[in-house]
Amino acid sequence: MRYLITGGAGFIGSHLAERLLDRGDRVVLLDNLSTGSVENIRHLKSSGNMQYHLDSIENRQLLAELVDDADVIVHLAAAVGVKLIVESPVKTIETNVNGTQLILEAACKKKKLVLTASTSEVYGKNTNVPFREDADLVLGPTTKGRWSYAASKALDEFLALSYWKEKKLPVIIARLFNTVGPRQTGRYGMVLPNFVKSALDNTPISIYGTGKQSRCFCDVRDTVEGLIRLMDLDRSVGEVVNVGNTEEITIEGLARQVKDRTGSTSPIEYIPYDQAYEPGFEDMMRRVPSVEKLHALTGFRPRIPLSEIIDRVSAFFQQKAEVPDIHRVATTSAD
Repeated sequence: MRYLITGGAGFIGSHLAERLLDRGDRVVLLDNLSTGSVENIRHLKSSGNMQYHLDSIENRQLLAELVDDADVIVHLAAAVGVKLIVESPVKTIETNVNGTQLILEAACKKKKLVLTASTSEVYGKNTNVPFREDADLVLGPTTKGRWSYAASKALDEFLALSYWKEKKLPVIIARLFNTVGPRQTGRYGMVLPNFVKSALDNTPISIYGTGKQSRCFCDVRDTVEGLIRLMDLDRSVGEVVNVGNTEEITIEGLARQVKDRTGSTSPIEYIPYDQAYEPGFEDMMRRVPSVEKLHALTGFRPRIPLSEIIDRVSAFFQQKAEVPDIHRVATTSAD
């Protein structure tokens, strides 16, 4: 099979490419390096089954050529991270909505399968956990820029499903829940890499808010497995499916576990949301997926425990510190 991955030099995209190449598929990556990094895919360059293009999906001619040559398009390119979302709401909305429209428009001409990555953020302030795919989306007011990301990804979902219903373009929507692992950067506010790096440096581990908010962290290997199984099934077409681990932990508990597993002497500090992001910042207290639909469709449930995830992320940062990469490029990393 021939796969086109947008955002392919990002955190999830690079792991997905690696897995597809391992099973013998052909992979083409498209990334403008706004949040991705050549470093993430450097080890894949020697593969005769991989090509990459450092360009934007807004290059319509290139996009048309790449889509035409692919069997499946995996659309991962998006604005990511709470910090980036708060600081650049215009970029967030335009990148997500315009990018998805361009992908769907190009794929529709040849009816190529599109898997588009959505996010648990779309559930917003819904408190009925675990979140099921048919649950109401409860977003905050438009005056709170924090919700622009959730709204833009919800619109992506509506657009993709409309292409399926009206134009018969085969689409799959995967709602990802806090995917974590090696190659993920903390640059845009991703909590686990920030905690681990601080712990290894024995500098303060900064918790935003009270730390009582809880999340479920999914190893990128489990996320990739879920995505591949969905793409391999015809009955996934037209479906919205949660992909995430159900092991819930408070952010406070995460900080303690990171500190314990790394043997760190870091103090834990609390920073009010207003200082961390912007005045009036809102967050959801719990975000827990139901993965019954994923299991019913594919027979798969993400199961890699958080303890193992923390150890892998810690080992990744330690290896980077011990073995400097003389070829490292000055671009941002991961999504």
